[in-house]
Amino acid sequence: MDPIDADLDAISAAVQTYLDGLYEADADKLATVFHPTCVLTHMTPEGLQTIPRDTWLAAVRTRRSSKAQGLGRHDRILMLDRIGPTMALVKLNCAIPPRFFTDLLAFLKVDGRWLVAQKIFETELRT
Repeated sequence: MDPIDADLDAISAAVQTYLDGLYEADADKLATVFHPTCVLTHMTPEGLQTIPRDTWLAAVRTRRSSKAQGLGRHDRILMLDRIGPTMALVKLNCAIPPRFFTDLLAFLKVDGRWLVAQKIFETELRT
């Protein structure tokens, strides 16, 4: 298999793990695709907010999953760009209703594995 195709397959698999982990509220699954130094960043009415990966994963562990609530999935990959041999960017939509997200996941290839090094997201509340 071509190295670029192999990378694209690995990035796609990591994105699917991420989306499944969100839907299932499975922090352990999510942790497998996030580098430990990752920070999640978004804007709030108070300004820019950053959340360390482990703080976010702790919050995931305390919430009831969309799957357990019988909620539908709203996953959609908008863009997957392997920028180079060690960097990729993925833009996607997902949801934990009534919150709908647009995520930018910056991936780096670390020790042969594609991991989310930074997540930037925007939230829309829908009623």
